[in-house]
Amino acid sequence: MIRAAIVGAAGYIGGELLRLLLGHPDVTVTAAVSASSAGRRVDGTHPNLRSLTDLRFCAIDRLGPCDVLFHAGGHRAGMTVLPGLLDHGAVLVDLSGDFRLADPEVYARWYGTAHTAPHLLPTFVPGLPETQRKRLAQADRISVPGCMATAGILALQPLTAAGLVAGQVWVDARTGSSGSGGRPGEGNVHAERAGAMRVFAPAGHRHEAEIAEATGAEVRMSVTGVEAVRGVQVLCRVRLVEGVEERLVRDTYRLRYADEPFVRVVAQRRGLYRLPEPKILTGSNFCDVGFALGAHDREALLVAALDNLVKGGAGNAVQCMNIRFGLPERRGLDFPGLHPN
Repeated sequence: MIRAAIVGAAGYIGGELLRLLLGHPDVTVTAAVSASSAGRRVDGTHPNLRSLTDLRFCAIDRLGPCDVLFHAGGHRAGMTVLPGLLDHGAVLVDLSGDFRLADPEVYARWYGTAHTAPHLLPTFVPGLPETQRKRLAQADRISVPGCMATAGILALQPLTAAGLVAGQVWVDARTGSSGSGGRPGEGNVHAERAGAMRVFAPAGHRHEAEIAEATGAEVRMSVTGVEAVRGVQVLCRVRLVEGVEERLVRDTYRLRYADEPFVRVVAQRRGLYRLPEPKILTGSNFCDVGFALGAHDREALLVAALDNLVKGGAGNAVQCMNIRFGLPERRGLDFPGLHPN
């Protein structure tokens, strides 16, 4: 059995890691670390886990031996906490933003602070199985991409890698409220959030840098918060190179994702769910990708959708763990989503 521990286990991502790992047939959860909740029962914070575990949150100094350590703390916490855990002997899987960007100067520009552990950046492998599978099989330090970055990369990468995109890409991302985490704040108050479609990043978001780094595209990004609790949907507006037709785009996607266990090409001509829709992906580790081409020009709309807490976070991390420990990628991640919900 793989011994797994979670630092930052009281948050939404930490709760999803617990849900997935407690149901994983090859994993035993040995510790759920939370400084603010130490001593309390895990199922008090995550009531969906009632009867599944008797675990209690513990302080980080009570962290015992484990084989894989997931860090689900917030941005800036990773570069503070993880250097002290390098001698723990475990595979580290970081879900903060601190080790996603290779260049510390790029990190400082997007996160507004200097990176305090720049020497560690080259030691982390991006935690996106669809693009890094071979490296992940040997990786001891893994950095899981952001939720909107994951969707944007999976939507864009097949076409950019095939040289089918010309010029700048505009990424319009929509995200549910759980993407802001569980801590109270002015933007999370129900009276302010309910019924709103708030453009909170009209020009530029830190996931823009991740998408650009992974795809090589010139990316511009905006982000809108919508009333949903879970879910991310990204719309990528691109201009295709001369002579590219719909059949080539469809064939490129299908060939690229034919053997991927968690990416589905959804680009139908009619139907209620003819393009990717996060609503039906709730709780699943799938990312659906699709496209629509204009009738008279070279413009295309690329669409991707996922559950921000699963394929956009905890599920992706567990998929990386499965690869690293030689397990089938779908192990513990078979939940298909809900419809209706």
